[in-house]
Amino acid sequence: MLWRDTIGKAAEFLAAKGVPDAQVAAELLAARLLKCSRGLLASALEREVAERYLEAMRRGMRRLVDGEPLQYVLGEWDFRSLTLKCDRRALIPRPETEELVTRVLAYLRRREAEEGPPFVIDVGTGTGAIVLSLAKEYIGEAVFLGTDVSEDAIALAKENAELCGLSGRVKFAAMDGLDDFDEPGIVDALVSNPPYIESAVCETLDPRVRNFEPRIALDGGATGLDFYDRYLGDALNILKPGGAVFFEIGEGQGAAVAQLMADYGFENIRIERDFAGHDRYASATVQ
Repeated sequence: MLWRDTIGKAAEFLAAKGVPDAQVAAELLAARLLKCSRGLLASALEREVAERYLEAMRRGMRRLVDGEPLQYVLGEWDFRSLTLKCDRRALIPRPETEELVTRVLAYLRRREAEEGPPFVIDVGTGTGAIVLSLAKEYIGEAVFLGTDVSEDAIALAKENAELCGLSGRVKFAAMDGLDDFDEPGIVDALVSNPPYIESAVCETLDPRVRNFEPRIALDGGATGLDFYDRYLGDALNILKPGGAVFFEIGEGQGAAVAQLMADYGFENIRIERDFAGHDRYASATVQ
């Protein structure tokens, strides 16, 4: 059987089983096996498929039909300029979070001239997507640290740092909270894509999310605001004057997060929307 026919039949089967974006999924499974990008598949379409590849395609398709996210089946996913190892130890990196990185980079570039090499902490780092992208794209000296309460996630982030050639530029630490930072005023920016989904809503999520992605990376408590309420106070202690926080937030949480920031005494509070027009990014600075 040719790759063209294999991909076509796989897409038909996945679509019949209700797998989202079945054609794309089939093509990405094939590209992963052929060790090429999806865009380069055309050069292989008229080649015969070895039996070992057919069986590997079948295994991947079974996992998709069982509801496992495509990103976990592939074992990797692109985020900005990086290709990251992706598995059930951490949340799947999403396109909306790429824009959070853009906002932090702009702030760091403005601040560098005034303060010198910045110190940046990514809280709840997961795969390391945010902090590794910052380290990759920020030109100049800086200190980058990714933290996570999950030791499994920290292990995954370290693996990604190694794969991306950034082990010497980014450090990782398993910790819950910011209590380990006993020296005040040392951090320029704190960034996070935290758990912000209301606990009750977590039970209604798509099974591909609810049954596979870590609950700890999704559940933001009864109101979805537990993380922000906890970390804003801690951030005040460790940020330098003029230092900033950058958070991804849930759709419709803008007003509530802005109020929390104001209650803690932050300034220059901004709530910005994603490309779909939803509240998605919150930022603020300290005096």
